[in-house]
Amino acid sequence: MIATTRTRILEEAAKLFTEKGYETTSVQDIAQATGLSKAALYHHFRSKEEVLYEISLLALEGLIREGEKALSEPHPSLALLRFMEGHARFFEENHAFFVTMLQGIKSLSPEKREKTVALRDRHEANLRTILRRGIEAGVFRPVDVALAGRAVLSMLNWMIRWFRPGGPMRAEEVARGYYDLILRGLEREGA
Repeated sequence: MIATTRTRILEEAAKLFTEKGYETTSVQDIAQATGLSKAALYHHFRSKEEVLYEISLLALEGLIREGEKALSEPHPSLALLRFMEGHARFFEENHAFFVTMLQGIKSLSPEKREKTVALRDRHEANLRTILRRGIEAGVFRPVDVALAGRAVLSMLNWMIRWFRPGGPMRAEEVARGYYDLILRGLEREGA
């Protein structure tokens, strides 16, 4: 399938935003990376912020889809694992979009930030639902669901600082390691 010009712009911009940062990437940089003139770029997007916003929306919508798939798993432990694997897999497969979304949210205008934060909160709400179900079913011990949800997402999202796609480990493997740590903790049985 041939990528549309709009898609190519988003992909190249996400790479640049990930490598150089949103603030230091110019519209000219994006135009050069796509082989377009600035005028042609503005034909597809009114501003650099609009490019960032669309990248963020696509990333968050993808994460929400992964979270909703996990919600369909009836067993809470498996649902948590599926959520974590899906989040990590999406991160690895859409690395530049994910990193751009996570780091660029602070650069959006208040109105656009509000919309992206609402999507981010929806993704977190899916995780909290899984955790609540696990507590209600007696599978997970009673914990602060908001705190546990933030811990899971913090572990997964911090991978942007050290994980590199194509490295020796897949993101899903990292997620499974985190899952094991969350479920079993560090303490040895009987210690």
